[in-house]
Amino acid sequence: MTTHKFPVEVAALTRVRIDKSPMRLASERFMDNKVALVSMIVLLLIILVSVGAPLLTHFNPNVQNLSNTDAPPSALHLLGTNSEGMDYLSRDLYGGQRDLLIGFSDTIIVLWIGIVLGGIAGYSGGWVDSLVMRVCDFMFNFPFLLLIIILSSIFNTTGVGLLITVIGLTGWPGVTRLIRGLFLNLRQAEFVLAAKMAGAGDLRIIFKHMIPNIMGTLVVTATFQMASIISAEAALSVIGFGVQPPTPTWGNVLSGALDYFTLRTEPWAWLPPALLITLTILCINFIGDGLRDAFDPISSASLKCLPGNSHLQ
Repeated sequence: MTTHKFPVEVAALTRVRIDKSPMRLASERFMDNKVALVSMIVLLLIILVSVGAPLLTHFNPNVQNLSNTDAPPSALHLLGTNSEGMDYLSRDLYGGQRDLLIGFSDTIIVLWIGIVLGGIAGYSGGWVDSLVMRVCDFMFNFPFLLLIIILSSIFNTTGVGLLITVIGLTGWPGVTRLIRGLFLNLRQAEFVLAAKMAGAGDLRIIFKHMIPNIMGTLVVTATFQMASIISAEAALSVIGFGVQPPTPTWGNVLSGALDYFTLRTEPWAWLPPALLITLTILCINFIGDGLRDAFDPISSASLKCLPGNSHLQ
């Protein structure tokens, strides 16, 4: 009777896979995702160009030059000027700073509120869980646009700080529900029950054992949340309730060029901010898809194999 042995190469590969940490395996799977990797590079370039705006243009995006309005692209103004003589290139570059600031800031705010409230609800259960969920139900139906209008009327402006505050304080219910569901599952896990039996306190169990086990989900949620916030800012600016000029954002630069004449004759006015918004949102979403596949490859593969989901492949 012959015995079958694994080839040396297979055994070595198996040993290497076992020796690698879950985080390292996830990072390797992410690096193998070409779309996500290219998206990360493009997003980093957009961030660097926005942050480095003072090095790329010497024009102040808020300064008017009424002697040079509606100028076409030239050696001096590479993307021309608007109806108030402001340089389009500088407004596009500096506008990215505000959009990315709003996206990063509100993502952090929404995640922290969601982790705290969702974690408390999911871990505690009972009347605490019911109370947090009722508050979530109320916030889901809260008139967000009405709050923007009221606050902008009270403060007579809609600045970056006000928009960050409003989006951050109204955008957390979805994340809270997600975290609550994860904590409901984890609180019955064996390692959590073992930590309780060992005498670990609630805070130690939450921060030492439970949150590290949902870190992959949190990272993926953060990417999609940031994409939604940037698109929300752009939408609010287009309808006139975003950050108000002369402070530039991609949304209000695009909004200022959405008249019939400009759309037909001055593509340099609206095409760059529209492309920057689209590219940024697409890159963040592709990165989120890559992170989801990296942290949970089995579920992602199963989803792609479901009937009717061939468009995901």
